[in-house]
Amino acid sequence: MAKLIVVVDMQKDFIDGALGSAEAVRIVDRCAEKIEKARDAGDIIVFTRDTHGDDYMQTEEGKNLPVPHCIKGSDGWEISSRLESLCPGARILDKETFGSRALGEYAAELSKEGKIDSVELFGLCTDICVISNALLIKAFCPDMPISVDASCSAGVSPQSHDNALLAMESCQIHVTGKGEEPWR
Repeated sequence: MAKLIVVVDMQKDFIDGALGSAEAVRIVDRCAEKIEKARDAGDIIVFTRDTHGDDYMQTEEGKNLPVPHCIKGSDGWEISSRLESLCPGARILDKETFGSRALGEYAAELSKEGKIDSVELFGLCTDICVISNALLIKAFCPDMPISVDASCSAGVSPQSHDNALLAMESCQIHVTGKGEEPWR
């Protein structure tokens, strides 16, 4: 059986755009290596893509985070071309908020069909979308082993990244690569 690999929001605006960070830039190479290994192992790879409209500032998220980002069709909305090019044709799930219901449904479908035996997530931001999607998948697939690779993830800050890892561990999400983040 294969593993479901979820590459969370590795988009320009989160890497080096409107909400980018030095930590995010530093994980791109490691993410590329991980995607190549997963592809070569025959794992199922899916990307999530944060997606907002021109009305972003009027949304609940926009009121709480008044930085327009990942506006559909903009350069910042695009998944890193380096990462996306490693697995052409991979499924991309657009999401309008932190967690993707479609991702939870997809993981449950693959599990029910016996196509996957585990799920691994990594990407941006550990403390917002990675944790949201890990817990969402846990709700859809409570008996599925789920892990997050900390070395291929970055948060809004190193402290919030670490806090999210602790919270996920408390919820039985296995954390790998902790302390190996390239930005430490």
